Amino acid sequence: MADFMELEGWLAPLLDRLTDGERRKLALDIARELRRENAATIRAQHGPDGEAWAPRKNPLRDQGGQLRKRNAQRLFAKLAGAKHLRGHVDGGDAVVAFTGRTERIARVHHFGLRDSVKPGGPQYDYPARPLLGISDDFTKRLQDRLLSHLAGG
Repeated sequence: MADFMELEGWLAPLLDRLTDGERRKLALDIARELRRENAATIRAQHGPDGEAWAPRKNPLRDQGGQLRKRNAQRLFAKLAGAKHLRGHVDGGDAVVAFTGRTERIARVHHFGLRDSVKPGGPQYDYPARPLLGISDDFTKRLQDRLLSHLAGG
């Protein structure tokens, strides 16, 4: 994160030279790329830092008390889609966020908060599974993209 702050301080004077339209276009390109990057990490079942998420809870018991096998399902399979995870520009800033009701669900899982399993149902302490973030690899690609854009390429 310190590298990102250094990059911001170094590029700020260069970005100030861009027109508002150019700055908005650049921010939108970055937001789209960051959305793709975060969607890929969600589909790969790991956080932006590359650490694997805690697996799902063990199989459930049926009404007779017998263990019921569950097919291995990916976590957050639908949250990675463009319907729920959006990249956009807000006041010149590139923003990637979950929309609507999924924002609350994503927040609970991202930070590992306590929430009800279903409305009116039991409470559960969910393990932290970071969904959004900026990896070191993405920071390097972002530096290259910004420099090439400022160079006119």
